Amino acid sequence: MATNKNPLLLFVIITLLTSSQSSHATSPTVVSVADFGAAGDGRRYDTDAIQSAIDACSSSGGGRVLFPAGGSYLTGTLFLKSGVTLEIEKGARILGGTRQEDYPAESRRWYVVLAENATGVGITGGGEVNGQGERFVVREEARKNIMVSWNRTGDCEGDECRPRLVGFVDSDRVKVWNVTLNQPAYWCFHLVRSNNISIHDVSIYGDFNSPNNDGIDIEDSNNTVITRCHIDTGDDAICPKSSTGPVINLTVTDCWIRTKSSAIKLGSASFFDFKKFLFDKITIVDSHRGLGMQIRDGGNVSDVVFSNINISTRYYDPLWWGRAEPIYITSCPRDSTSRAGTISNILFVNITAVSENGVFLSGSRGGLLRNLRFRNVNLTYRRWTPYPGGLYDYRPGCQEMVNHTTAGMMMEHISGLDVENVKMRWSRGNLEGWEVNPLAFRPSTVNKVSFTEWRSDVY
Repeated sequence: MATNKNPLLLFVIITLLTSSQSSHATSPTVVSVADFGAAGDGRRYDTDAIQSAIDACSSSGGGRVLFPAGGSYLTGTLFLKSGVTLEIEKGARILGGTRQEDYPAESRRWYVVLAENATGVGITGGGEVNGQGERFVVREEARKNIMVSWNRTGDCEGDECRPRLVGFVDSDRVKVWNVTLNQPAYWCFHLVRSNNISIHDVSIYGDFNSPNNDGIDIEDSNNTVITRCHIDTGDDAICPKSSTGPVINLTVTDCWIRTKSSAIKLGSASFFDFKKFLFDKITIVDSHRGLGMQIRDGGNVSDVVFSNINISTRYYDPLWWGRAEPIYITSCPRDSTSRAGTISNILFVNITAVSENGVFLSGSRGGLLRNLRFRNVNLTYRRWTPYPGGLYDYRPGCQEMVNHTTAGMMMEHISGLDVENVKMRWSRGNLEGWEVNPLAFRPSTVNKVSFTEWRSDVY
């Protein structure tokens, strides 16, 4: 009877109750690995406890698996399930095991965290995934570390038989943000045949002297956005690869990169096409190469924009691929069984570089570079390391390392080069090994060339 006297109050009460019930029904599950028995002491393996938490969270409809702050959770491979996000709190870390038995039998599944055929998965929380990469160094070398090889089973070859850190394979709606990926034993972050990927505010650190610890490898994956990431590692930092399918729609913005190899590199696995890429507002420091393409297996590249990028490149030991090229665009057959792909419609705009070597633009007879455009590009050349110059590096395949007079821009097998407002500056006191040679052409291989407002000065 009282409710009839105040219908507005009844409506508010019913609305609040309904809202509370609805919110409760749809709120995601949050489970703590500690509740499933994870010790988090960095000594005892927590693999079973963590996997049980992931499985329970997925079975309940999805949600977050919490790694409480202060814990170091030692584990073998964790299999991330649909609907689950790992929330590693700030001050917590997942530690990858260093024994081969910590990982599956097949080397293709050697990851510390692995999602396969999963939807709506991610990692966040402000904490860390650590691969303990230093434990995989057999011998530290000033030139390049000697690494462990787990190839005794014959499942893989050479010293690249090491576990990766994080992988998403055949997955959709992947989101990784606000997390540190640290010390991978091999590749750090691997996307394979996956779609609709968001990566932001991620920090990646790899041993600067260890080979193959790539930052982010985007393999046969589409619709990827990477933003506000910090990558400091020994090998290629952001590396699209096309092994079993094309790579389409990749956007990278507001990132900071340092590497002993290429900061950005398309390839060298390049069997299928690369299309519709944007790289914008990127800072590259002390890297062996800046912006690179290594097309070796017949795939084609088209519609790529590099804009608003600051680059610093320098020489490192020749054991590492690269010779300090700020821009390195190449296409040639990997070997006698391969064919070259074409590279076309590439725009460089608002680029500033300080480097120990020049721009390298090298197509091949079967793989021309077409319609390359340079707009508002400032290139400063000076030497500051003791490593020898006078070498062009085609690796992998092609001609390998070639003795060649260093030029501000080397060009071969190009059809369509448009240069507008490009300035080259040469440091007068640091010209050892240089001839102030702004442009080098391979005769009869470059045509359809336009230079407007272009100049070269010694300062």
